[in-house]
Amino acid sequence: MDSGRIVELLNIGEEKAVSAGDPRVQNLEDLAQQMGAPPPGRDAPVREVMARLGDNWSALILKVLATGTYRHATLKRVIGALSSEGAISQRMLTLRLRALERDGFVARTEHGTIPPRVDYALTPLGRALAVEFDRLLGWIEAHEAEIIAARASPSD
Repeated sequence: MDSGRIVELLNIGEEKAVSAGDPRVQNLEDLAQQMGAPPPGRDAPVREVMARLGDNWSALILKVLATGTYRHATLKRVIGALSSEGAISQRMLTLRLRALERDGFVARTEHGTIPPRVDYALTPLGRALAVEFDRLLGWIEAHEAEIIAARASPSD
C-alpha cells in the first residue's frame, strides 16, 4: 500500500487533515510491507495459529503436553481438572489434537497393541511454540495489574 492511499484512508471522516509527514503513514507502509502483498489469507499459518491459541482448549493442551507425553484419556482427564471450563469432550479434544498435529506441533504415536494405544507429545516445533507462548503468558502476568486497572477505568 502506498503512502497516498494511506493518507487517503487516514483522512476519511477526520476533522484535521493528515499529511504524508504523519508518522503513522510510514509506520503503516512498513506494516503493509511486513504483511506482504496480498496480506495473509484466512488459512495462513500466522492467522490460524494465533486463532488456535486463542480458542478455549488448544493453549491448555499445548501447556499440558509441554509437561510430557500423554494418552488420550489421560490428557482428557488432566485438561478437565486444570480447566476453568470443566471437562473437555472427547470429540473436542480429538479435533484440537488433530489441528495441532496438522500444524506440526503435536506428534501422535500409535502402538500396535490391543486395545489400541495412542500417545500424544509435542514435536520440536511444538516445544518451540510452547516456549514463545510462555513468554507471552509471562508478559500478560507481569502486566496483569495494569490490564485490570484499564478494565476498571471508564472508557472515553
